[in-house]
Amino acid sequence: MKPGIHPDYHPVVFKDSSTGDAFLTRSTMTSDRTVEWSDGNTYPLVLVDISSASHPFWTGNRRIMDTAGQVEKFHRRYGQRGTGGAR
Repeated sequence: MKPGIHPDYHPVVFKDSSTGDAFLTRSTMTSDRTVEWSDGNTYPLVLVDISSASHPFWTGNRRIMDTAGQVEKFHRRYGQRGTGGAR
């Protein structure tokens, strides 16, 4: 590897903002926030919206996220369609 061209690769704590779960790993990401980890060292803290602790694929929980009212918008635009067969 050429010296001086690679970003700094260091330990970083990632924290899931929805569940509060945190994990220590290595990354090139930086942050102004820091957290003291259980080993007594202080590491940069990066907040993430979704991690394996909150993602429906990994948790098995299904969540419907309809913050913009997309279902209601669809029903207003196209109306309630019947479940009838071919005409």
